Amino acid sequence: MDLRKDISEFLTTRRGRITPEQAGLPSYSENRRVAGLRREEVAMLAGVSVDYYTRIERGQLKGVSESVISGIARVLNLDDAERGYLNNLVQLSNPTIRTVSKPKPSNVRQSILRLLDTMDSFPAYVRNDRLDIVAHNALTRQLFAPMFSAQPETPNVARFVFLDENSRDFFIDWEKIAKDSVGVLRSLASVNPYDKKLTDLIGELCTRSEFFRVHWAAHEVFEHKMGTKRFRHPEVGELDLNFEILVLPQDPGLVMATYFAAKNSPSENALKLLKIAEYESRTQTDAAFEK
Repeated sequence: MDLRKDISEFLTTRRGRITPEQAGLPSYSENRRVAGLRREEVAMLAGVSVDYYTRIERGQLKGVSESVISGIARVLNLDDAERGYLNNLVQLSNPTIRTVSKPKPSNVRQSILRLLDTMDSFPAYVRNDRLDIVAHNALTRQLFAPMFSAQPETPNVARFVFLDENSRDFFIDWEKIAKDSVGVLRSLASVNPYDKKLTDLIGELCTRSEFFRVHWAAHEVFEHKMGTKRFRHPEVGELDLNFEILVLPQDPGLVMATYFAAKNSPSENALKLLKIAEYESRTQTDAAFEK
């Protein structure tokens, strides 16, 4: 992670998307060379000098106060994910104010594995901060069959989205999911900039996926918390599923994702069919083992 470069490019791209009208300034469009705000305009609106803001935009965040960062975030109209990302960059630039992180677990706790097993009516899995699925219930394997088929052991969601052509058919809204995935990895990279496996993954995706490379350069940031995803499953057809991302406070770097359908909906029926298919598959496997 090139910290100064990332800070500079992030603030520059955010400044470029805010028009003078959005900031409450006259545009004088015939005299402007840029569509977004100028540095001096951001400085004025944030209540700092032009030289000071220029230093910040060049990646020098050491010693910058919380109030200044808050003012810049307000002027640039940063959302919660972007504010969190900028705050992470501030902490990385100021080692003395970095929070002490808990050691990451090497394995998923048995109680979490047991919890996943009890969730047999809807897909649920645990992923780490590199988007590896490190634990899952049986229905997850049925829902994400195309991904588990290609990566049977420890599937990585990002590799499936960007490097497997089947993902474009599986995710109905592939482009949105792909853009969100770039933003999620951008956010995670600001928390774990020295995680070699994460930087290797990002490097691989930049090398092998033009879509990822282009959108990574745009410095978009996103946090998955809740929403809806649409799937085109090879066996049961289209599903519209709500999802919730649950933080596991005792397990730094791990979150649980759950997927569920609206009650009495076609998607709920489709999940029931997948559960039946999972049961039949397990029964056949058990019978073969007994023989």
